[in-house]
Amino acid sequence: MAEQFNYSSILAPYMRKLLDIKSSAGIKALRTKWILKEFDDFANTSGIDDPHIAETFIAEWRSTRLNDCDRTLYAKYSVWSQLTTLMCRHGCACHIPRMPKQPKSDFTPYIFTAEQIASIFEAADAYRLYDIRMGTALISMPAILRLLYSTGMRVSEALSVRNEDVHLDEQYIILRKTKNGSERIVSIGDSMKVVLEDYISHRNAMPLLHVADAKGLLFVKSDGTGLRANTVYQHFRKLLDECGIHYKGNHQGPRVHDLRHTNAVHALVQMSHEGMDLYTALPILSANLGHHSLSATEQYVRLTCAMYPELEEQCSPINAFVYPDICKAYDYDN
Repeated sequence: MAEQFNYSSILAPYMRKLLDIKSSAGIKALRTKWILKEFDDFANTSGIDDPHIAETFIAEWRSTRLNDCDRTLYAKYSVWSQLTTLMCRHGCACHIPRMPKQPKSDFTPYIFTAEQIASIFEAADAYRLYDIRMGTALISMPAILRLLYSTGMRVSEALSVRNEDVHLDEQYIILRKTKNGSERIVSIGDSMKVVLEDYISHRNAMPLLHVADAKGLLFVKSDGTGLRANTVYQHFRKLLDECGIHYKGNHQGPRVHDLRHTNAVHALVQMSHEGMDLYTALPILSANLGHHSLSATEQYVRLTCAMYPELEEQCSPINAFVYPDICKAYDYDN
C-alpha cells in the first residue's frame, strides 16, 4: 500500500480489511482510500483506544466537515457505513450511521460543436514551442486529443496505453487500466489510424532508447518519459484560449473529459442520421465507453435529444418506455 495510505489508528486493521475485499473484487477504490485516511487521522486525533465507533464519534467527525458538499458527505457516509458494518461482523459493537438522502447532481457536461472540435485540432497542429524544452509533450498532443474525441477514452486510459496494446492493422486498441478495472477494446476509424501511424513514425524517429519497445508507452514526451494527465490539461487550456472557447472554471469546463461526453453525443447523432434508433444504439455506445450499466449511458440519449430535438422523433416508442424521463444529464464518470 502507498505510504500515504499506511493507516495507524485502532481502526486500521478493519480499514485494510475493507480495502482487501474491494481489491479482491477488482475495485481500485482510490477515493475510498483517501476517505479512510481522513477517518484514520480523525481517530488518531480523537485518541480512541478500542475498536468501537459510537454515534457520538460519528457526530464529532461530522462537525468538522463544514466545507464538504452534499455529494462528498454522501460518499463519506457510505464509507462509514461499509466500515462499521464490517467491524460489526467482526465482533466490534459499532453504530452504523444512517445514510443521508442521495443528492441529485445538477451537472451538465460541456458538449463541443463540430466546428469547435475542428478548431481545437487545428490549433494543436499549429502550436509551436518558443524555447527549448527537452521534456515537452507537444509532439503527442494532436494525437492524444484526436484519440480522446474519436474513441471516448478517459485521459488516464489513453496515457496508460502501451505499444503492444495498439493494433493498427486490425484498427483497435486494448485498454488494460480502466476506471472500472475491466479491460476493454476500442475500435479506431480510418482517419484515427492515419493519425496514429503518423505520430508513431515521428516518435520512433527521435533518438530515444526503447521508445518503440512493446512495453513502452504509446504517448511520450520528447525526452521519452510518459505524460501526466495534468500536462494534458494545461495544454488543453492553452488551446481553448487559442480557439476563443471561454473557460468557465470551478469544475464547469470545458474540460478534457468533455471530449468523452462530446464523443458520446456526436456518436449518437451519427448513428441516428444513419437510421439507427437511439435506444438500440445504447448497448453499442455503452460497451465503447466501458460503462457497466446502461443507466449511465442512457443519460447521453436524453442530453442528445435535448440538443437535437428532431432526433427524438426517430426514437421507437417500443424502446423508449423502458427508460424514465430525466431532466439533467449527470456525469457518472466523476
